[in-house]
Amino acid sequence: MTAEQLSPDSAADAPSADGGGSAAGPTVTVLDYGSGNVRSAVRALERAGAVVTLSAKADDVLGADGLVVPGVGAFATVMKELKGVDGLRMIGRRVAGGRPVLAICVGLQILFDGGVEHGNSEPGMAEWPGTVELLPAPVVPHMGWNTVDVPEGSKLFEGVEHDRFYFVHSYGVQTWDFDVAHARIKPPLVTWSEHGARFIAAVENGPLCATQFHPEKSGDAGARLLRNWVHSLRKAAA
Repeated sequence: MTAEQLSPDSAADAPSADGGGSAAGPTVTVLDYGSGNVRSAVRALERAGAVVTLSAKADDVLGADGLVVPGVGAFATVMKELKGVDGLRMIGRRVAGGRPVLAICVGLQILFDGGVEHGNSEPGMAEWPGTVELLPAPVVPHMGWNTVDVPEGSKLFEGVEHDRFYFVHSYGVQTWDFDVAHARIKPPLVTWSEHGARFIAAVENGPLCATQFHPEKSGDAGARLLRNWVHSLRKAAA
């Protein structure tokens, strides 16, 4: 699959060969593995100050300052499509190397132990404990704007802690049991929302962040959240 350079900036602003960013902003690759319409995410990231490439090529995925993993549809389908482009290995490589990753919607879900949809279980990447299950709400999907309960110390939600974000999903992770084995290991920051039951709306775990909602569809609040993340890439690349 070929890379597609989507930034409207000139060729002089293209990502550097060593992935160290450019004068125009940090380089971000949106992982292109067939997951729906990613153009809105690309445009939102560009507005947030990133130089964006839509690609599944290893050089682009591993070399960018940041990687965005979108995801829409069924858990098992997303896992299959990611495997088809070697996406799981590349995401794992970045996480192991402390390189920033932002996952969105089903992109968040596949980072957990697994998912259960229509009675069928599918293993996930197991970066975090928990199972993606149907929300026990009278109406699903959970579609529309909702508030979030942001933990103290969040960098991702800085300035939008009390704002609403746009969700489109029927499944979610409803429990969190992260076993911190050592006092010097900082536990992830978990943001919650509610639809029939409390579910995980976002996780911040060092370089690995994820949101169940769609920041690219969340208006000014989502734009600020993406700017916060892109700004963190500048610091990481400095």
